[in-house]
Amino acid sequence: MFNIPIVPVYGDWLVWAITACCCQGFLLLGYDQGVMSGIVGAENQFGKDFDSPSPTAQGTIVAIYDIGCAVGSLVCFMFGQKLGRRRMIMSGATTMLIGTAILTSATTRAQLIVGRVVTGIGNGFNSSSIPVYQSETCEGRMRGALVCLNSTITILGLVIAYFLDYGLSFVDGPVQWRLPIGFQALFALFLLIQAATLPETPRWLLSQGRKGEALDVLFRLAAPPDQRTPEVESLVQERLHEIEESLARESAGGPFRFAELLQGGPLGNFRRVLLACGVNVMQQFTGANMINYLAPVVYQNTMGLSRNLSLILGGCTAITYLIASFIPLWTVDRFGRRVLLMFSATGLSTCFLLAAVLLSVGTKSAAYGATAMVFVFQIFLGIGFLPIPWLYPAEVSHTRIRAYTSAISSFVNWMCVFAVVEMTPPAIDRIGWRVFVIFAVLNACWVPIVYAFFPETANLSLEDVDHLFEKGGITGGVWGAPGGRTVIAHDDRIAGPEALQARNDEEKLGNAQGNTEHVEQASGSLSDTGRKN
Repeated sequence: MFNIPIVPVYGDWLVWAITACCCQGFLLLGYDQGVMSGIVGAENQFGKDFDSPSPTAQGTIVAIYDIGCAVGSLVCFMFGQKLGRRRMIMSGATTMLIGTAILTSATTRAQLIVGRVVTGIGNGFNSSSIPVYQSETCEGRMRGALVCLNSTITILGLVIAYFLDYGLSFVDGPVQWRLPIGFQALFALFLLIQAATLPETPRWLLSQGRKGEALDVLFRLAAPPDQRTPEVESLVQERLHEIEESLARESAGGPFRFAELLQGGPLGNFRRVLLACGVNVMQQFTGANMINYLAPVVYQNTMGLSRNLSLILGGCTAITYLIASFIPLWTVDRFGRRVLLMFSATGLSTCFLLAAVLLSVGTKSAAYGATAMVFVFQIFLGIGFLPIPWLYPAEVSHTRIRAYTSAISSFVNWMCVFAVVEMTPPAIDRIGWRVFVIFAVLNACWVPIVYAFFPETANLSLEDVDHLFEKGGITGGVWGAPGGRTVIAHDDRIAGPEALQARNDEEKLGNAQGNTEHVEQASGSLSDTGRKN
């Protein structure tokens, strides 16, 4: 059938196959974001072929990609729920292949801009759909780390683009810029093939009335056919029942209406949308893309470093960012989303404040100190505000609005990227190092906002997350709740045959000793029966 994977993988292998597909999409995202940075703005073959674009024209060529991404997110908003997560990813890969062909064959600026817009639209499909796809196929205990891996791969794409541009800068002829641009087609083709061999998410299948296929996917995610014990079958049926109950609650109001996104009530749709968009706004106004898009400009124009040294430091900054992006793989589920966001924002604010103080001194040694602060900034960025904005929107949304919320938050993200990238060069030109003060103040503001309004979602199933929004009030109970957690996670997850057997052995041993602790789990509530005498 169309939604049954061609490659017969099961259990953890299927989870990792899905993760590899999602990582491929984010590798493409990072590469496509960074590939133009080493092509425009220099007296090279690209400049000769396109009549030496002015700085304004260069900015348009680079930034118009983000507009395309925003448009793609809107298209996903309109049609993502109807087509499904997997088909949207396949559509995104196909669109990016078309855009790459337009770019690689470009002979005029107009064709170049059209190609950038088309590739951006395809990436908008992917950036809206991939986080939802992964969140709906990965269990709560693994979901955070696996989605954070996508962020690491995004930065790897930036690094690959940067060094491929640098290496081909020594080559003469159109291949100098056509090959780096065309190279992304390889990533898009791999993404298309991978998505075509993987299943749709069980939640989406159930929402479309395809229960048999949904059950098959749940079994595939749980264990291989030869390891489907009665315990596994019981847990899969329980999981299916949980999703059905969640969908029943969400569909109680009849067919979806866009006005539902503005509704409050027990589902808290409007609050979910605000949280999803808010975390993306905060990410972009940390000043991250002032560094990631314009690092050489920042080093050269605010710190007085040479062009050659600025280019080298730009590459080193990207590598530092890549290394730091591995940290959340071990911390995002252990410490939670809120802690990492607040810790990250505190560090980002401190780094930019110190950079501003050092640059105000106006000496060469102080400029080197400010440069070091930018490197430390990248570490704090990788810890929290790099991965979580890609993870959080899909987590806080229920199935009925998840595709729409992800698309809206992705649209907001790309529009904020466009705004920051467009505003930063003139800001640097007019106020110099003082631009660091602006972002330092904004980062300081994010700490109390996260503390007061953003609930903790770590280790919660997507059904448990629904209970986070049942409380009323301005903060939804987050303010004052220990760790921002207003519900307790289910402990009984589909963890594989070995984990199930180990848990059963422990329960039998406890019964034999006459000491049992029985955990009643129902819709995220927890009650202990106590110790038997």
